[in-house]
Amino acid sequence: MKPSLIKLQKFFKLEAEREYDNRAVLGGLSRMLEPWEAEARQEGLPEDLISAVLSRLRDYNRLSPASRQEALQGLWRRIQSETGTAPLPVGEEIDDQPPPQVPQERPQKVETDAPPAEEQTANVDIEMQSAPEPEPKSAAESEQIKPGKSTLSALNAPVTVLPGVGPKYAKTLERLGLETLEDMLYFFPRRYDDYSYLKPINRLEYGEQVTVIGTVQNATTRKVRDGKVTITEGVISDGTGNLRATWFNQPWISKKLRPGVQVVLSGKIDQYLGRITMNSPEIEQIDQQNLHTNRIVPVYPLTANITQRWLRQLMHRVVTYWAPKIEDTLPESLRKTNDLADITQAIFQIHFPDSIDQLKSARHRLAFEEILYLQLGMLAQKRAWQERTARVFTVPDDWLQNEIEKLPFQLTSAQHNALTNVRSDLASGHPMNRLLQGDVGSGKTVIAALGIGIVVRNTAQAALMAPTSILAEQHYASMKQILAGEQGILSEAQIRLMIGATPESEKNQIREGLANGEIKLVIGTHALIEEPVIFADLQLTIIDEQHRFGVEQRAALRDKGENPHLMVMTATPIPRSLALTVYGDLDLLVMDEMPPGRQAIDTHILLPRERERAYTLIRKEISQGSQAFIIYPLIENNAADGDQDPFETSQAAVDEHLRLQNEVFPEYMLGLLHGKLKPDEKEQTMKSFRDGEYQILVSTSVVEVGVDIPNATVMMVEGANRFGLAQLHQFRGRVGRGDAKSYCLLIPESEDAAENERLSAMVTTNDGFVLAEMDLDQRGPGDFLGTRQSGYTKHLQLASLTDLHLIEKAQQTAKSLFSQDPDLSQPEHQNLGEALAHFWGQNGHEIRSDIS
Repeated sequence: MKPSLIKLQKFFKLEAEREYDNRAVLGGLSRMLEPWEAEARQEGLPEDLISAVLSRLRDYNRLSPASRQEALQGLWRRIQSETGTAPLPVGEEIDDQPPPQVPQERPQKVETDAPPAEEQTANVDIEMQSAPEPEPKSAAESEQIKPGKSTLSALNAPVTVLPGVGPKYAKTLERLGLETLEDMLYFFPRRYDDYSYLKPINRLEYGEQVTVIGTVQNATTRKVRDGKVTITEGVISDGTGNLRATWFNQPWISKKLRPGVQVVLSGKIDQYLGRITMNSPEIEQIDQQNLHTNRIVPVYPLTANITQRWLRQLMHRVVTYWAPKIEDTLPESLRKTNDLADITQAIFQIHFPDSIDQLKSARHRLAFEEILYLQLGMLAQKRAWQERTARVFTVPDDWLQNEIEKLPFQLTSAQHNALTNVRSDLASGHPMNRLLQGDVGSGKTVIAALGIGIVVRNTAQAALMAPTSILAEQHYASMKQILAGEQGILSEAQIRLMIGATPESEKNQIREGLANGEIKLVIGTHALIEEPVIFADLQLTIIDEQHRFGVEQRAALRDKGENPHLMVMTATPIPRSLALTVYGDLDLLVMDEMPPGRQAIDTHILLPRERERAYTLIRKEISQGSQAFIIYPLIENNAADGDQDPFETSQAAVDEHLRLQNEVFPEYMLGLLHGKLKPDEKEQTMKSFRDGEYQILVSTSVVEVGVDIPNATVMMVEGANRFGLAQLHQFRGRVGRGDAKSYCLLIPESEDAAENERLSAMVTTNDGFVLAEMDLDQRGPGDFLGTRQSGYTKHLQLASLTDLHLIEKAQQTAKSLFSQDPDLSQPEHQNLGEALAHFWGQNGHEIRSDIS
């Protein structure tokens, strides 16, 4: 029997059991007609049969109980005759399968089967005041979630303990990450539709991110660009005005745009020819009933075969039953001090808020808790690292002063301070665990070299790992210049380079020299962490551009020694809020001073129509023997991508490289660099550019970090508005490394004033730390986290890594707790200790390995 008919059986049977009171479906049987109709048509039921069901049930609420019984039994007889189903009368056992469990004291919530049709995903249904409590379906499952047991273990019960969720729906929920009751409690809405306050269309303003409710007036779908692009447009009205919405390459949207249907649109207000529009907004159909709830309605992430109505109903049952049973892990004194809601209130209000204020309070409590767990975990790991012992390395003052004086330049005060800290770390008897962050050109390499010098002077070994062969070669040259040569700490034979291109015979020599201790310093790429590489006495590991390496790669290098000292370096300035959280286990060392004599780079914003001015400057610089970078935001244009506006003006490196070579700079050689090239192709392209074979390098953002081309004097960035300020600053740092005056030219895609105001910060400051803070506020933390993002922030659902006030507040609380009870073993902290271990869970293994 088709699923649509099985559903009718269940509804009809329940109506018969309830003596035809029209409560088998919340709101009446007529409420299920629209989704049922869509499903029935999709399954190919006869049109006259569908029409008969619709006409009989549309006015079902107006019939007397006796007439309802007659209508349902007549319908079922017709269904039986036309489809060949078993001729069983309504009111008896219609289905071979047992009906879903429904608590009799609250029979109105019975829809536990999710309508499968995709177009039904917008049906909104919320009944806050009465929901059946989920009951386990077997004695074994009942034992598993018995309230008397520990909350954490009870919440590990699978979602199949819920009525109406069998293996099929459990598999579907798994795609959303929902496998246990705990997963559901912490599966937060992605947004809320506030039916208590609706803004009319005639009051919408450009740039607003809003939710709009209106009625579909008309809709069209057409193909453009030789049929490669499909445009779906709909006009929505709420009586105060009209709003045009447009979707690209999403033809199925038209099914939701039937004239007369009420819909919810969520997205950003745009403008076209003076009229307000929305491009690719989220869309849901709504039921009229919701317009009268005056509630804030949660909207959850969905997957195929799951509808908002079904999932919201299921979530409400779980939250209502289980939120009161959660033990609060935060002691009452801590909650009072920080003005935090209790966990029951927070969980219920985050899912089904009574007001905007209650929602804010719930978010604050849960976000604070997430940051607190992160802080406590970081403090625990920092303590674990500090409790280890490491080899002590000391040098006489006069020896160090002599090495500093041999340098061809004077150290800045920031470098002197960094060197003092590194020297102290190496002499402490505990492993150094330091992050050295300095702006582009601030002189981090010389600090690393002097740290290496202190270690190798004491007969130990050091390793420096870089993300690319080009960078490794640069470090190799720098280290030989500083550490080897006349009166050097090491001979050139004691410093070796090991990269992918190193011949195997030479690699064998290097491995042998590392194993017997003859080689004191090796610089390389991931080749250093291959199994055959064994060190006689590795005591210092240095990792450059640390965000380019995974946790496992960093751990693999450290594992080559026994509790070696660790220094990681980055040219990406880290904002304070991130330094307190995701990098809280490291000792931060900031170098915020540039060496004397380094020229500031002239930065200019050019409008798209002024592009020829940039080309003229590039020609002038090349004629004087210099080189230039031209950066693009995309590799290739792909207008067939449904998530991309096919009319956007973004330029792509592959297409533009061809145009520039043939039409703009035919007299020069242009290289092409992007992420789809093989590693050896990237290395060869950069080597050719460094060696002067290319005058211009056309590239995507892969050129962002570390490459030293002293001869490059122009950095031109197309589509500059698509990059963050920190990233643009990294691009700018690729030039100005020689003696010649250098330029950075930023060309946004449009003349949008707001975007260009953001970019103007690049003109007003060369301070990477200032730009990093601005970038964090505007774009979030993604650009700064690198490989730490998945590991360190995996469980941060509500906490914002830009909320410095919340972070500092949580850090103070964590330090206070840690000073009183570092093991969280006191009775009032035991629940917190369990929750902390649970929070880190699998994630904790990753992070512990990062410092082990």
